[in-house]
Amino acid sequence: MMNCCGLVTKEKQPVPLKSIGVEVQVKSHVATVTSTLQYVNEEERHLEALFVFPLPADAAVCHFSAKIGDQEIVAEVQNRQTARDEYDDAVSSGQQAFLLEESKESSDVFRLSVGCLSPGQNADITITYITELSVQADHSLRFCLPAVLNPRYTPAGSDAGIVSEILSCDSVPYTLTLSVHVSSPNPISKLESNCTLDPLVFLNSDHTQATVNLSSGHKFDKDVELFLYYQNTHQPTAIVEAGVTTAKPGSLMSDPVVMISLYPEFPEEVMSSLATQGEFVFVIDRSGSMASMMHNGEGAQIRIESAKETLLLLLKSLPMGCYFNIYGFGSDFESFFPQSVVYNQDTMDQALNKVNEMRADMGGTEILQPLKHIYSQPCYPEHPIQLFVFTDGEVGNTKEVLDLVKLHAHSHRCFSFGIGEGASTALITGMAKEGSGHAQFITGTDRMQPKVMESLRFALQPAVNKISVQWKVPDGITVDTLSPPINVLFQGQRSLIYAQLKGQSSESSEGSVIVQYNLKDQPVTNQLHFCLKPTEDTGLSVHRLAARSLIRCLEQEERTGGVDVEDIRRRMVEISVEAGVSSVHTAFIAINKDNREAVKGPLIQRRVPTQRMCMPNRSMRNMDDYDCYRMCMPNRSMRNMDDDVCNRRSAPNRSRDRTNRNCRKPMMNCYMPMMNMPMPMMANACAKSDLHDDPLLQLISLQKASGCWELNDALARVFGKTEDELTNQKPAQVDGSVWATLLSLIWLYGYKIQQQIEWQFVAMKAASWIGSQNVVSLSQCVCDGNHLLGCQVKEETLGI
Repeated sequence: MMNCCGLVTKEKQPVPLKSIGVEVQVKSHVATVTSTLQYVNEEERHLEALFVFPLPADAAVCHFSAKIGDQEIVAEVQNRQTARDEYDDAVSSGQQAFLLEESKESSDVFRLSVGCLSPGQNADITITYITELSVQADHSLRFCLPAVLNPRYTPAGSDAGIVSEILSCDSVPYTLTLSVHVSSPNPISKLESNCTLDPLVFLNSDHTQATVNLSSGHKFDKDVELFLYYQNTHQPTAIVEAGVTTAKPGSLMSDPVVMISLYPEFPEEVMSSLATQGEFVFVIDRSGSMASMMHNGEGAQIRIESAKETLLLLLKSLPMGCYFNIYGFGSDFESFFPQSVVYNQDTMDQALNKVNEMRADMGGTEILQPLKHIYSQPCYPEHPIQLFVFTDGEVGNTKEVLDLVKLHAHSHRCFSFGIGEGASTALITGMAKEGSGHAQFITGTDRMQPKVMESLRFALQPAVNKISVQWKVPDGITVDTLSPPINVLFQGQRSLIYAQLKGQSSESSEGSVIVQYNLKDQPVTNQLHFCLKPTEDTGLSVHRLAARSLIRCLEQEERTGGVDVEDIRRRMVEISVEAGVSSVHTAFIAINKDNREAVKGPLIQRRVPTQRMCMPNRSMRNMDDYDCYRMCMPNRSMRNMDDDVCNRRSAPNRSRDRTNRNCRKPMMNCYMPMMNMPMPMMANACAKSDLHDDPLLQLISLQKASGCWELNDALARVFGKTEDELTNQKPAQVDGSVWATLLSLIWLYGYKIQQQIEWQFVAMKAASWIGSQNVVSLSQCVCDGNHLLGCQVKEETLGI
């Protein structure tokens, strides 16, 4: 396979990263991940290795060390610029130095610089981070070890410089080992993965502790996903973690910190009647990358085709009388209608015709402009906006997008979907968090439709408002909340609260947190009691996650122009250094001061390739010039690198004089290997719509906006019958549309029950429509329908 990103030298010299070993410690819904990267300089000159890699967006990096021979150097957190200067000074003077930095533009991307490795020398780099595990629709907890890092599309005129300098379509040349230890207060039901695992081994009789390893021979060419299933997953919990006795009194690390996990359960009468109002806006990525496959396995679907099928389901599932519109975006954007229109048969048909014509032909990935346009449109009273955004997440201005979503959070809810391996977790989870919605990732062999329909159920839930959090603690103790205010609650979804407990009390050792909110204008109260005595052996994970949460809040204040930006920045650095966690204004720096060896000539730089999803059939017509340039350039122009990298590239004889930091000198002329690729058959494949090859999709495509079906030959073919067979078996007193709709419901429940989450709203509309028709002898009609279709569906199952 062709190396489309050219990330090795022309001489095809090997990269220095040889292996990655990962240990994961999962406690309840928090994972501590320790990765050890082994570098070997097999060349005859001194070497500098650069490795840009993905991490979960909300991960708190809390440890960084380097082991050279028997000597281990533990990094410390410093002001970012100070750390960079120390790194440059150390390397230029012949010392070994290691620098770990978070991207300024996207919190899910880090860059590791390994400086001044001597010929034949080994270096083991250890990075530890803590992250919360997200709750999935099936109530599992998802852990993801990112392997794939897609290029982040940087809009023209942007100075964002981060990640795409080191990507490869070939299999990565380093190995991966992974071991996982799980412990939970609740029994572990099972553990599943998208990769092959050794058998799960339980360590005790009550199944609250277990270990599992990744099977040997794994190729680290895709994200490693683990899904943990606990009994009583939705049980609210509270963990109180003791502070550090040696920390500065009154500081975050000195006091106990509590982490509250809440799972609101709404009354059944509320959940049984989903909303029928709203303005639904679907925003679909139509950049060239959407012409690639969902995954590399057999039977994979093209991303844009999966998105089109999903739009069919969404359009058929909308309630009558709501408003909707569909946007496509790439380098530019377009909408199906000038503004959102009322959902009815005519507008639905127009939209479906345009969905069939959609292609991945709009160039780059600039999501900011369509969002600005959507937010500029007038709102419809009593129809809150429900925004659904689908993208493979290749953008470079992530934080600007998140700020825009947050600015308009009062007027809408945002549901985001990351498509395929390598989607930016910072973008996808950030949009949902700032937009009071829900994020989903469609990876591996996942089908897009079930996850999207789960989010539609959230969107149709009544909005929760007037959310307030109150604490009840003994006298002498005060509570400082460290996490942002809760602005969204969904049925069965987890909400996390971090708080610092200050002071002491000789009274009761119990506290409580009370969450109050309005649901359909009715007040609801949830209360959780917890013990104030700190939990043992938590490894400061709660403190570090709380610090990360507080740093993220301060970053938001900084970007929105707080009262004193410099004071906010100083506070961020202070918390980052105190807690020992990463931030955008700090970096981890480690220097081997015992090693001082004269270096002759410039260091050779080796960029370690990170796996990216390949697009061997991607047409150059589907990319704009910049996108093509970004995909193909082996050694990217300095204009898209941070100043420190530019400085180190263009000043081989490093000097303490840093006046050249703003240079823009390219390292090497680019070439365009993809320009010589044969024109693929992708365009012809896309021209033929195969939306309705699946009988389920065929049936759904025939449903009317009102929820009914017509009795015709197309419907009969779905059932494997003729139109005459359907007509001849129709009870005399029943209308043709009623009979067709009843048969469709019976067929869905009889043959497609495993995919119910995909057609649940289609069925609800159909049952509601039948209920409005005053059908005579419904029981007999159901009996006749079962006989005709060979089913045994009970009348009460249909929900009529």
